[in-house]
Amino acid sequence: MKHNFLEHIHTVHGHCPICEEETILISIVQDYYKCTSCGEETKQYINGSIKYLKLTSEDHEWLKRKRSE
Repeated sequence: MKHNFLEHIHTVHGHCPICEEETILISIVQDYYKCTSCGEETKQYINGSIKYLKLTSEDHEWLKRKRSE
């Protein structure tokens, strides 16, 4: 049975803080996204508006642990 995996990928349009481009961001895990322009990972921040932030070293460690689960 073949599944259409693209239906299950969460994408958003946003501004990447690393490459400064308006781009499509692909969800890695909840609230963490990968930029389709530069490939860097960002964190979603919501406080009245949605922003994407550069990851801290703690964010990188959390993502490593999450990926190994």
